[in-house]
Amino acid sequence: MQVFQDIINYILGLGSAIFVPLIILLLGLVAGMKLKKAFMSAITLGIAFTGMSMVIGFMSNAVSPASEALAKNTGLNLPALDLGWTGAASITWSWSYAFVFFAVVLGVNFVMLILNWTKTLNVDMWNVWGKALTAYLVYFISGSLIAGFATAIVQVILELKMGDMFQRHIEDLTGIPLVTVTHLMNISAVLLLPINILMDKISFLNKQADTKALKKKIGIFSENSVMGFIIGLGLGLAAAYGVSGSLNLAIQIATAMALFPMISKMFMQSLSPLADAMSEMMKKRFKDREVYIGLDWPVLAGRSEIWVTAILLVPVFIGYAIILPGNAVLPLAGIINYSIAVGGLLLTGGNLVRMLIMGVISMPIYLYAATYLTPILTGLADKTGAVEGIKKGQQITWSSIEGPEFRILFAEAFKGNILGIVGAVIFIAMFVWLYKYMNKAKVPSQRYEAATDKKVSNVEVAS
Repeated sequence: MQVFQDIINYILGLGSAIFVPLIILLLGLVAGMKLKKAFMSAITLGIAFTGMSMVIGFMSNAVSPASEALAKNTGLNLPALDLGWTGAASITWSWSYAFVFFAVVLGVNFVMLILNWTKTLNVDMWNVWGKALTAYLVYFISGSLIAGFATAIVQVILELKMGDMFQRHIEDLTGIPLVTVTHLMNISAVLLLPINILMDKISFLNKQADTKALKKKIGIFSENSVMGFIIGLGLGLAAAYGVSGSLNLAIQIATAMALFPMISKMFMQSLSPLADAMSEMMKKRFKDREVYIGLDWPVLAGRSEIWVTAILLVPVFIGYAIILPGNAVLPLAGIINYSIAVGGLLLTGGNLVRMLIMGVISMPIYLYAATYLTPILTGLADKTGAVEGIKKGQQITWSSIEGPEFRILFAEAFKGNILGIVGAVIFIAMFVWLYKYMNKAKVPSQRYEAATDKKVSNVEVAS
């Protein structure tokens, strides 16, 4: 077991920019690509992931201090320290069972592919830790390790089915064929679906409202760089940065917003040849069968709607932390909530107004979930000593934990909590509803009639 852990640790130590392209290289060769072409695809994907990670990190490093300053201006002092996803990941990997979930993810995926229960091949092995976190959370609450593993298996299945249901929408949003996203953050669309359907009944919310549509209405102010500058300037002033500090923050966010779509094109350059090769291989070996390549969420990061939504929700996140009774978390490292933005993007096709409304309504779930998670992550960190530099007795958590409702409902259900059992059943029923909805919904480019106020139903069978 130790040898296996050492091997996995070494591979993970290479970083996702090496690990995932390596898998893509092997897939390309299996699909019949020439070594040179497969190697170039893998290298380009590594560059795309590295570039996107650098810009996301640059954005986060600019926004987080401003958010912290904004929170301090309110005099807010809450006990749980938000370490974000990186802290949660390092703590989770320290759990002795964490590495077993590589076998769980691969085993479930291969069985479902063989039985034709999914079209998605998840190559995002970097995020296996998310399944381990779910298992530990359920194990901690219920006391049953079997329950933890069972819930992690359910998560793997749901992620694959999300890959299936969102694929054509992701292809329409990114232009990358046969590629999908299998990250758990997509599951936020389950609880956002009823809100989206209610907004279908409000006429002005049925107009096209992505950044492409805004260009026709507000011109230069819809450009990524200009939107980033305005948002950054507003956040800086709200954080009492002063004129100079606010202008610098504005330029930093404008820079990131301008670079995101440039880097996202590299995902298309790297993955399109692999998609073609995989398609040809499947046509030869399996009649009328497709396989989608499941990747991490940054393939969507070129869509500016994600960033406009996430950054505009920063003051809302802090505001909720101030006023919500029982909240113990000050959102800092996890202040940019990708889950709401990515789930909202996939559900609405990039309708900024809807995405912002969804975020305002659903944001409290994340703070209460982070409060719930606090003793669990704190306990695991204390037990393993995984987090250095944290004072003894300091509580830690993750303010934008992905899929909080899924994880908590199943933990409480396996604990025997009747409300948890009912909630878990309802959640699965809502997931099935979402699956049917997205399979019928038109892709984003077809959802609205441009330049008219006429409503076009989201749920018509795509032609």
